Amino acid sequence: MSNQPTMSNRFSAAVAVMAFSLVLVRPVIAADFTVEQVMSAPFAQAPTVSPNGERVAWLLNEKGHRNIWIASAPDWKARNATGFTEDDGQEIAELAWAPDGSYLIFTRGGDFENGGENPNPDLRPTRPGQDIWLLRMDGSAPKKLGEGHFPAVSPKGDAIAFVRENKILLMKPSGEDATVAVQAKGTSEDLEWSPDGSRLAFESNRRDHGFIGVYSPGDKTLRYLDPSTDRDTSPVWSSDSTQIAFVRISSVRNNSIGPGPRREGVPWSVRVAQIEPGKGREVFRAKPGPGSVFHPIVADHQIFWTEDKKLVFPWEQTGWCHLYSVSASGGEPRELTPGEGEVEHVALSPDRKTIFYASNIGDIDRRHIWRVNTSSNTAPEKVTKGDGIEWSPAPLATSGVLVYLASSYNERSHAVMQAADGKARPLAPGSVPSDFPASSLVRPEPVMIAAADGMQIHGQLFLPHDKAGRHPALIFFHGGSRRQMLLGFHYMYYYSNAYSMNQFLANRGYVVLSVNYRSGIGYGLNFREAINYGAHGASEYNDVIGAGLYLKSRADVDPTRIGVWGGSYGGYLTALALARGSDLFAAGVDFHGVHDWSSLRDAPQAPAGGDPEAVEERAQSLRLAWDSSPLASVKTWRSPVLLIHGDDDRNVAFAQTEALVDALRKQNVEFEELIFPNEIHDFLLYRHWVEAYKATSAFFARKLSPTSTGG
Repeated sequence: MSNQPTMSNRFSAAVAVMAFSLVLVRPVIAADFTVEQVMSAPFAQAPTVSPNGERVAWLLNEKGHRNIWIASAPDWKARNATGFTEDDGQEIAELAWAPDGSYLIFTRGGDFENGGENPNPDLRPTRPGQDIWLLRMDGSAPKKLGEGHFPAVSPKGDAIAFVRENKILLMKPSGEDATVAVQAKGTSEDLEWSPDGSRLAFESNRRDHGFIGVYSPGDKTLRYLDPSTDRDTSPVWSSDSTQIAFVRISSVRNNSIGPGPRREGVPWSVRVAQIEPGKGREVFRAKPGPGSVFHPIVADHQIFWTEDKKLVFPWEQTGWCHLYSVSASGGEPRELTPGEGEVEHVALSPDRKTIFYASNIGDIDRRHIWRVNTSSNTAPEKVTKGDGIEWSPAPLATSGVLVYLASSYNERSHAVMQAADGKARPLAPGSVPSDFPASSLVRPEPVMIAAADGMQIHGQLFLPHDKAGRHPALIFFHGGSRRQMLLGFHYMYYYSNAYSMNQFLANRGYVVLSVNYRSGIGYGLNFREAINYGAHGASEYNDVIGAGLYLKSRADVDPTRIGVWGGSYGGYLTALALARGSDLFAAGVDFHGVHDWSSLRDAPQAPAGGDPEAVEERAQSLRLAWDSSPLASVKTWRSPVLLIHGDDDRNVAFAQTEALVDALRKQNVEFEELIFPNEIHDFLLYRHWVEAYKATSAFFARKLSPTSTGG
């Protein structure tokens, strides 16, 4: 199918732009701030402390200008250390410190999520590279060392390991003398030097299985530890460099198509292997039932090897993702983090005696930081509290000093340092623009709504400042679906932007409801693995209808002016709402949504050998996936929709929107398009986010104005 616009498409786009311009000069109600202003605060992520505890680095995205900021002892005054000044879509990640903190290695550009060809959303004549850079702490400009990613600095400081074209290479810190160390099948990732710097461990991903590899630069030998038909992942070294612990997950094949519940499976395990001779032993195996399917935490490792020779790992046996410890020699596991809530961002202190973690235990729609001693039976201690949100703990070697990220209902993600006495201060307070509208943002209210089938669903309600009369209303669905929107700015860039947009819409006079529908995180295993969700029955549609009826019942909402919007999985639910419920939902904005589960590019092929039962199982799965898709109900779709998509999307194929456009045309359903050539799923260019959100606001202003009845 050609991607070239027809003459009628170009005419429609021109009309849409004209209408957009008119709306900008005649808004529905006077706005206190613009999209640009509410999106202007920088977004911080990935705090990383130097091994000697004298420096901390983190990433800061300021209107698309991505840079590394550094704060150093003793004054901890923050500075922009890289000085990149363009909104060019080149991300920075994979920060790795030198042992003495004298320099920092990082990767810039490329596809950090899917590992595909390097994206070029800025439409440059030459495709940007994915390169490793060196940043010295002497104030000099960063230096490009060459193509590659996954850098890992040796504890000896004499070598940097990295990956280029699926080969593992070694080079000097100067960037010279790069030589191939490992050239193996599959992809190599998660490079980990042994504490003594004599060996390099890595994960060898072979698609349907995986090994833990160990390379010895001294004698240039390679071995794989305890290989099997399963997937081995997340290697972590013992302090004496003689053993590696790793997670083993069964390689189970099935004919299931698209997302669906998986509450139990073949139990995963933790294994420990001796480097010599490479044999492994099982030290923990999950029990059958809840927790038998491995659920990861957000951390550099999934296993932490503590000072007292314990292994700490996540497990969901109680229905909540918590941390457990077990002796490295085996035995009964002990729960470290009891309570009703999830453990998410986790870090081990430099002395390997304390685990820091972020959790929503006791505050279900926020995150706070806790710590627990791994060698005693003492209860966890809450490090942060209040109505803010805190995550990504990064403990310093300096006793009691902790760096973390924080936000609130009117503060975006920023880096914070907390001293041993508990006093905390932001590390870069001057980075927030003076016109960021913190005082104009509303405090979202936690609400519970009843889904159509009776399930209780959490949400956040944004009410406009002017509460008189009936307002148009909007429902927001997050993506994922393994996500949870919070009572403040989110810890992920995509959803921090979405939170900004919900604030803007409330400021424009809409009642906005953000829905944490079933199959999302934060509320336990059974909620996340909801029965019949996604391609297995679309049970989340019960939550969509429940949210619409909740707004319709409110005295401050005009029931004829309820719209929906969302991205990715939220785009799927937006399209499903309009396809099945145009009587309730008057308009929608669908960002890169899934519209046909049965056509997913990763759908399994017909079973080899033509086994009749397997063939029929796959056929039934395809039928159910189609029935769970918006395209299956397109004949009842009547409400107008704005479709927004980048055509280099690596998460949801651009063809999903092409198929929906074709179906809407045949049904004579009104639609508009905003297409970003070369843009990926999580838009890399700040200006594309602003343009998309302005178009969203303008579309809803036209379709949900007092004279519009929708449908």
